[in-house]
Amino acid sequence: MDNTLKLCCPCHFGLESVLKYEINKINGTDIVVSDGKITFSGDMNTVARANICLSTAERVFIQLAEFKAVTFEELFQGVKAIEFEKFIGKNDAFPVKGYSLSSALHSVPDCQSIVKKAVVERLKSKYGISWFDENESTVQIKFSILKDIVTIYLDTSGAGLHKRGYRKNSNAAPIKETLAAGIVDLARVRPDSVVCDPFCGSGTLIIEAALKAFKIPVGIRRKFAAENWSCADPKIWQEEREKAFANIDKSSEFHAIGADIDDAAVALTLDNAKKAGVLSKIEIKQADISKFRQPENSTVICNPPYGERLLELREAEDIYKIMGKVLGKGGNMQSYVISPHEQFEQFFGFKARKRRKLYNGMIKCQLYMYF
Repeated sequence: MDNTLKLCCPCHFGLESVLKYEINKINGTDIVVSDGKITFSGDMNTVARANICLSTAERVFIQLAEFKAVTFEELFQGVKAIEFEKFIGKNDAFPVKGYSLSSALHSVPDCQSIVKKAVVERLKSKYGISWFDENESTVQIKFSILKDIVTIYLDTSGAGLHKRGYRKNSNAAPIKETLAAGIVDLARVRPDSVVCDPFCGSGTLIIEAALKAFKIPVGIRRKFAAENWSCADPKIWQEEREKAFANIDKSSEFHAIGADIDDAAVALTLDNAKKAGVLSKIEIKQADISKFRQPENSTVICNPPYGERLLELREAEDIYKIMGKVLGKGGNMQSYVISPHEQFEQFFGFKARKRRKLYNGMIKCQLYMYF
């Protein structure tokens, strides 16, 4: 029997090339890159491995079908033709959610209702029952309708993959863990790197750098929705966790230095680093950016403050000027700065060697790279 599945991982816009590299490393095949997502082939081992190991994916979906629908009848028949019984047991819950953009079927509640009805009719015929209690494991069905093309997925992750488990608490403007991991990758952090963040906040950038340097799988400490499915084989998840755990290498020379002007941020970073299991390799202090001295052969990766109100914006611009004086511009002292300020380089005082457009939530940013 062919156990090949089509999988799909959404990611932050701008991180597609980083995620593609990661999917190659976990032996995903038939990789297709599009804006904000990557599809690839694998089996249930790949599903487990992707959830446990991919640092820049937002979720891991099983893509069940793709078809055109401009009427509710076409939507119903398209969904009813899918082999849901392979994944959904007769006592499992199967909630439906999704979205529709630029399509004839534009009412999301109506589409939700039709998809649910079609799945129920399919499972009724397969299980020979007329009522579903839905009181056991949850298999989340997701649909997207874009320009009349319907795609049906199952969400294997549950909570988003940025929820690693180490950051229960965060400061006011945290950078998402998946975005931080992508920036760390673009900054080419290695097992012997020295990484600095003079605006460490809740520590996300330096913690993600440490996880990468020590090859610690980002999902090793958490559970995923598909582990609880009635069709799941616990051996697969155990096997993939053991393999991922065996790959960890804490013998490297990696070291991280974090600083923040706020005492509470320093305490938060220390707490999160401890939860992530990397505290012994991280040094944190309370300090203003003007006191920062970048060590030789180090890489700064940071998300400096950005003011939305005029006064805050001027303060942020003053900080960028100080950064231009104290941060390395290349050679053996590199800097990677994410900022939404379109004139960042002007205030920093130097043109970046390279820039990459990224989105921090809904905010369009640039990653300014000095190397």
